[in-house]
Amino acid sequence: MATFVLVHGAFGSARSWRRLVPLLRAREHDVFAESLTGMGERFHLGGPDTDLSTHVQDVIGIIEHNDLHDVILVCHSYGGMVITSVADRIPDRIAHLVYLDAMLPSDGEACVDMEGGDELASLPAEDGWLLLLPDRPDAPAAPSRGHPVGTFTEKVHLTAPLEKGTFTRTYVKAGGSPQPPPEQRTGNFWNAAARVRDDAAWHYVELPFGHSLQNEAPEVVAGLLQQLAANSDDGNTEAQS
Repeated sequence: MATFVLVHGAFGSARSWRRLVPLLRAREHDVFAESLTGMGERFHLGGPDTDLSTHVQDVIGIIEHNDLHDVILVCHSYGGMVITSVADRIPDRIAHLVYLDAMLPSDGEACVDMEGGDELASLPAEDGWLLLLPDRPDAPAAPSRGHPVGTFTEKVHLTAPLEKGTFTRTYVKAGGSPQPPPEQRTGNFWNAAARVRDDAAWHYVELPFGHSLQNEAPEVVAGLLQQLAANSDDGNTEAQS
């Protein structure tokens, strides 16, 4: 049995994991999946001061309050900004990091410096702090009403490169997502994949699904996480791609 902490992406909430969580619990794993401050059922706790540090502390709070150790910390999309900082802050609590088509920041980078930064910066803001997705009849409803703008503008500050941590690392790329031309890949998820694909400090997996792969193919993702958990117990980070 493993302990999973799941961190959702931008404009998400705990509901972002609703198809994956039951599958992991059915395998008798402990699973913690909560909404970040200012999002989902915790929307009322957000405000102008909600930033990336707030979300980092949300996750640290889950881990420390529940006295969790050997955590497999899983993120999707924007959640990569959060877990990268969490692992830097409490590395002794983390066994393995799993990035599901997620942002992979280096020290000094903010979300707006990376994937779709210009687009994020142009979104309308409610009350000066809550970014709103534009109404699009062809788009599925987002789990969260909006996303706190401060989480996109605050930079990550790391005490050491992620690869220096004692925890192991897996990057899972959604191979079904369109791959932009090289000149448009600055901060792109494909750029993150290129960074780690041949790095011995990482295990790289590519799955033939779209960006929200945990909802599109929850059984496949659950199986991969199950294998990573088993391999982590055996001291081996390899998994079949």
